[in-house]
Amino acid sequence: MRVLEMGQLLAGPFCGQLLGDFGADVIKVEQPDTGDPIREWGQAKADGASLWWPVLGRNKRTVTLNLRDARGQDIARRLIAESDVLVENFRPGTLERWGLSPEALWKINPGLVVTRVSGYGQTGPYAARAGYGSIGEAMGGLRYVTGDPSTPPSRAGISIGDELAAVFACIGTLVALHHRDRTGRGQVVDSAIYEAVLGMMESLIPEWQIAGYVRERTGATLPGVAPSNVYPTRSGAMVLVAANQDSVFRRLAAAMGQPELAADPRFSDHNARGARMEELDGIIADWTRGFETDELLETLHEAGIPAGLIYTAPDMLADPHFAARQAIVSVASRTLGRDIAMQNVFPRLSSTPGRVRHVGRERGEDNHSVYRGLLGLTAEQIAELEADGII
Repeated sequence: MRVLEMGQLLAGPFCGQLLGDFGADVIKVEQPDTGDPIREWGQAKADGASLWWPVLGRNKRTVTLNLRDARGQDIARRLIAESDVLVENFRPGTLERWGLSPEALWKINPGLVVTRVSGYGQTGPYAARAGYGSIGEAMGGLRYVTGDPSTPPSRAGISIGDELAAVFACIGTLVALHHRDRTGRGQVVDSAIYEAVLGMMESLIPEWQIAGYVRERTGATLPGVAPSNVYPTRSGAMVLVAANQDSVFRRLAAAMGQPELAADPRFSDHNARGARMEELDGIIADWTRGFETDELLETLHEAGIPAGLIYTAPDMLADPHFAARQAIVSVASRTLGRDIAMQNVFPRLSSTPGRVRHVGRERGEDNHSVYRGLLGLTAEQIAELEADGII
């Protein structure tokens, strides 16, 4: 399967990464003079090189092409004619201005799946607005419920809105390809960031519409779900314990040496525990403070109680379970001059697993292999396009 990836930053390119992880031939198109800004992004760099791009650009061929020029648009049509999927995350209407509307592209490739990721979708009164992930997170409801109630709404430490829109775009692309294989016809996959976020908001809408209830920020806990919190150990470390299900809470009470808690009307069922969350958390914290961290975790795990530490990158790299499942892999990077560790391909397929074949490549690194090997351009034609700034 060949995927032509246009656009930049995260929402579209992460969809391309997911498809490329499982073996699609993803060809990423970038402007000749600038490239994808994500190549320069990231809070930490190695000798000025982005550590974000090697992950997001992995498993993709990279070409440069000036899509604002008529000659570049003609080359794009030739690439699209050889592709199964076009992924783009420009502002709605951009492809149409370039003469690359889905209707025009289906005339040269009827089976093409056109996957479009945007802030607000391709239709509706907000469609033409600039849309970033943070705005979609706010509009979709996630920001309002994230953080401590004493502070303004918080954001997650990742670009979760963009990434959710990309995941939904990937799902839609696979469904559309299944339909294409049955009918021969492509279609548009319209993934909006705010809708991808909204899709994750559980029962937020009917809670208001039916019960008049508005979810609020609750910090480290979920209202009515107890015990499920972080609890201190003797050394001051924090262990996350999730024992809110009735049967699991009975096991926790037994492990605490207080089996009577499970029969106490204050804590005997889910609703009762949720109503007395603070009281119950205090009882559990008094117990966990009597243990060192490893001792507490061993006790909880032996009792069949979900528990664990809150990991950072160093914890992940040192953890034997990550290592046993190869959740993190090391891949050679010519740019960095060393191997770079990154997350592996998920989910795991038993017969056709994906893999990280290479890190993100340099801008335009595959110009010759794509334009000569796929489109049949001569070396002279490629040189002329380079001289004219088309590639």
